[in-house]
Amino acid sequence: MTDILDPESCEDMTQVRAGVDDVDRQIVALLQRRFGYMDAAARIKPDRGAVRDEWRKADVKAKVDAEARRLGVDPALCERIYEDLIETSIAHELGEFDRSRAG
Repeated sequence: MTDILDPESCEDMTQVRAGVDDVDRQIVALLQRRFGYMDAAARIKPDRGAVRDEWRKADVKAKVDAEARRLGVDPALCERIYEDLIETSIAHELGEFDRSRAG
């Protein structure tokens, strides 16, 4: 197994790929955790209309934009990723809301 190095320490593509694979595993684990919060929100929110919250969507995007700028990550890239992530999260939450109250 290849040790996971910081990007600036990589000297060959095996090291780069190991680092990317490690980051991808972490991202998937974080997505699982994030969607767990969507499940909790679906359980807690009193009605289906509360699932889509445009103020909260704007707030999340503003916080992501600020963090991207702080870290020197392309804000436009984060905007595209988070637009999709938030809309997917809303769809997931709506589905979970409906499933939890069916029957």
